[in-house]
Amino acid sequence: MLSSVTEAVGVAFGFAYVVLVIRQSVWCWPTGLANALLFVVVFFQARLYGATGLQVVYVALMLYGWREWSRSGEGGPIVVSRTPGRWRLGLGLAGVAGGATLGLLLRYRTDAALPFWDGGATSFSLVAQFMTTRKWLENWYVWLAVDTVYVGMYASQGLYPTAALYVAFLILAAMGLLEWRRSLLVRQPGGNAAA
Repeated sequence: MLSSVTEAVGVAFGFAYVVLVIRQSVWCWPTGLANALLFVVVFFQARLYGATGLQVVYVALMLYGWREWSRSGEGGPIVVSRTPGRWRLGLGLAGVAGGATLGLLLRYRTDAALPFWDGGATSFSLVAQFMTTRKWLENWYVWLAVDTVYVGMYASQGLYPTAALYVAFLILAAMGLLEWRRSLLVRQPGGNAAA
């Protein structure tokens, strides 16, 4: 019973977090922090250890994102931009390497239910979350892919409210992509936001 209540409250915070990210509200970060802390408990109980570890790292990334979006440095507050070219390949390689490493670790060192799916989704979630903290537009493409994997993964483990949340996340990621593209075009009227 406690687990289902924790999951339901976590789902609510998770949904609110993505809506606030789309709106580029700095309040997304404390909301996401609450979501991450609740899902540490939910995923650990479901033996999804990669997802559990991901939530622990999210706690740190939520604090980092909160700081980055709150500061007003020399260039002013952080704004939506394209992922720098030098970062794209590196982030992709980091996602693949991290996913393979986590998958192997989970498979041979734990009783993880879905080691490679869990490891890969975990690794690319970290890539996407880092991109979100920098307000890089392409984070939404990574989230679309990761959320698709998570829907199947959570449904297969009977975490239906969480799977439903990730269906909503898919819809919200598509909305976020459109909204952040508009934001980029407003900032750079002559620019091209097509990815």
